[in-house]
Amino acid sequence: MRALLALAVIAGSLAIALTTPVRLGLDLRGGTQITLETRSTPTTHADAAATDRTLEVLRGRIDALGVAEPTLVRSGDHRILVELPGVHDPKKAADVLGRTAQLTVHAVLGPARTADGATAPATDPASKSAKERVLRDESGQPLRLRHAELTGRDVEGADARFDQQGGAGWHVAVDFSKTGQDKWRQVTARAACHPAGDPQRRVAIVLDNKIISSPQVDPSVPCGTGIPGGTTQITGSFDDTEARELALLISGGALPVPVETVEQRTIGATLGDAAIEAAAWAAGIGTALTALFIIAVYRLMGLLATAALACYALISYAALAALGATLTLPGLAGFVLAIGMAVDANVLVFERTREEYAARSRPTPRSALTAGFRGALSAIADSNITTLIASALLFAFASGPVRGFGITLAIGVLASMVSALVISRVLAEYAANRPAVFRRPRVTGIASTGWVRDRLLRRDPFLMRRPRRWLAVSAALAVMAASGILVRGLDFGIEFTGGRLIEYATSTSVDPDRARTALTDAGFPRAVVQSSGDTGLTVRAESLTNADEATVTETISDLGGETKKIRDELIGPSMGDELRRNALVALSLALAAQLLYLAVRFRWFFGTAAVVALAHDVVILIGAFAWLGKPIDGVFLAALLTVIGYSVNDSVVLFDRVRELLGRDRTTPLPRLTNRAILQTLPRTVNTGMGAALIITALAVLADDTLADFALALLIGLAVGTYSSVFTAASLTIELHPSGKASRPGPSRSTRRRSPSGRNAVPAYEETPR
Repeated sequence: MRALLALAVIAGSLAIALTTPVRLGLDLRGGTQITLETRSTPTTHADAAATDRTLEVLRGRIDALGVAEPTLVRSGDHRILVELPGVHDPKKAADVLGRTAQLTVHAVLGPARTADGATAPATDPASKSAKERVLRDESGQPLRLRHAELTGRDVEGADARFDQQGGAGWHVAVDFSKTGQDKWRQVTARAACHPAGDPQRRVAIVLDNKIISSPQVDPSVPCGTGIPGGTTQITGSFDDTEARELALLISGGALPVPVETVEQRTIGATLGDAAIEAAAWAAGIGTALTALFIIAVYRLMGLLATAALACYALISYAALAALGATLTLPGLAGFVLAIGMAVDANVLVFERTREEYAARSRPTPRSALTAGFRGALSAIADSNITTLIASALLFAFASGPVRGFGITLAIGVLASMVSALVISRVLAEYAANRPAVFRRPRVTGIASTGWVRDRLLRRDPFLMRRPRRWLAVSAALAVMAASGILVRGLDFGIEFTGGRLIEYATSTSVDPDRARTALTDAGFPRAVVQSSGDTGLTVRAESLTNADEATVTETISDLGGETKKIRDELIGPSMGDELRRNALVALSLALAAQLLYLAVRFRWFFGTAAVVALAHDVVILIGAFAWLGKPIDGVFLAALLTVIGYSVNDSVVLFDRVRELLGRDRTTPLPRLTNRAILQTLPRTVNTGMGAALIITALAVLADDTLADFALALLIGLAVGTYSSVFTAASLTIELHPSGKASRPGPSRSTRRRSPSGRNAVPAYEETPR
């Protein structure tokens, strides 16, 4: 039955992987992502229904732009997430999406002039009279406009067309409703009475208080007659893009409620190609090194575990594709990392199997494997359930990259459980039943205890003799890290602070100090300039308009020669506040839920110790990035969440063994039992850590700056998490246990049982209480 289930899962995953591609985020394929927020007006409330109507109007505008595979989704009651692959001009996208006012058509009364004859500036729309307004045309000339003759209700649609026969090129055909036809005829009839070239022969089409087109009535139209029929043509020196955009603006109509851009990201495809290539190399090299390490340690079982890990990668990919999840840059790095982390469940089983094999008088590989899977099930289930709880809360309460990380995390956890408990078990039990394997048990890799366990058995260190010393070391490390936060401060990314970040690739290297001075002279004294690679530069400021962005780009071009903008991110203050608030809420709830689960599954002091160890890891990792001057952004947050998951898993594995020993032995003092649990689980900790470290190191060496920072955070977190689960969480458990301090043992002797086969078994201790 288990074999059929494994075969069905693999076959289904393979079918999905071959037929359904995974959606790549814009940071991997290039394009523009805009988050819009609807605003209420005195007459219309921006509720979910109004946001849905707004989304449909925006969908029509984007479809007319001709963007391939655009994505529009509502997020909450007031947010609309728009993804435009291949669109690298955020100003153009924002201009098209942000048009909110009703379309109007006006007769031109002439140029606007002051009393002395000079051209007057365009008036503010709010101060215009009821009968006349002044707006600038496409060339910037102020025009006096008559009151609105037609509105968007009089226009049925507009289309960009190419005149192949007449040779007129691209033009825009506008279709009017029945009432609109008469109004259009009247407007054009009056305009046709003025001579060619007279501004009053023009008709202005206005959207969002801006003239989008002011064509002149054709000379062939006689005075007083106007243009008949339900369709008219706007001609000019249009190219295909200009004609389509004008048609889009005319036919798109008005939005039900105003919208405001609260987040905007534009990323060049070259960044995505580099990230994918780096992650692919890291995945290939890191996975190969991990596979070689696992095979060297566990031999045949390691080889089968490697095959199960390949199935894990297939299942994870198929799950992402089937759910329609978007794979982003942090998700890609997390996916690569998860391949290394998924080895944990297999290592747990194999180490437990080694113990069972060594403890039995007449062991067989099959019986030891069965007992190993049964003994490791509790630790695997507890560690994965705590992670699933955290991922569910992150998805429910967080937003932005934190929420996406929760989805990727949940998929990875479920896929790893299927890989380890179903596929790996089927392969291992099948191999263990082969006669050749039965005759040569050492080839399995589970018939020996391994060099780590052998060394521990020989030395038998009492690590928990003075737990308060370990707690003092942990406290000192936390204080040192916290001082970095206080002294250096945190360099928050624009996800949390709001602002605009632009990344450039220049043909020649630009010194950041020189660029900072030039931008100060250009009027941006508070701009933050940092180098990015050999010829890369990032500029970050609290507020940069599109006009400011053009000035910044020109300044950088003067310094670095040919300059290409490869990333442009705009985060509004409200969006930054919300991301920061939601991330903190989600993290707090995740920690509280894990504490509750561990308190129920174990006891309250186990849960408290695990959460304190987590806080210890978080403080040290954040403090390390503060001392190093690294950014605290969405990618770092994904790394921090990964470290938290790893630390919880490590603590749960240790606590599960302590609980098991407590159930069998009620007389041995807790420090000695905890020490025994540490020694028994330490081989698993070393082997799992090595597997993860190999992939992370490959990512750090081969990836670009963003992924390198991600890998650096993981390496720091891996080391700190391994230390804290053994020395911080275990020591704190002893201190919090009601009988922990009252039963400190003195010197003791330990004896090792010998099985009839002569193998070293798990040590049994005889205590001599003080």
